[in-house]
Amino acid sequence: MSGSTKTMGYMTVGALVAVTAYTVALGSSGWLWFGWVVLGLCTIGMLATQDT
Repeated sequence: MSGSTKTMGYMTVGALVAVTAYTVALGSSGWLWFGWVVLGLCTIGMLATQDT
C-alpha cells in the first residue's frame, strides 16, 4: 500500500470510531453514517486501483 492509501485507511477507521462515539453519546445521525460509507467506498476504490 502506498502512503496515501494507508492514510486514507487510517482516516476511515478514525471516522468510524468518531461516528460510533457520536451515535452512542448523542444518538444516530443518518448523514454521518452516509458520509462514513462514502469515505469507505473511496478507500476501497483507492485500494482497488493502486498500482502493484
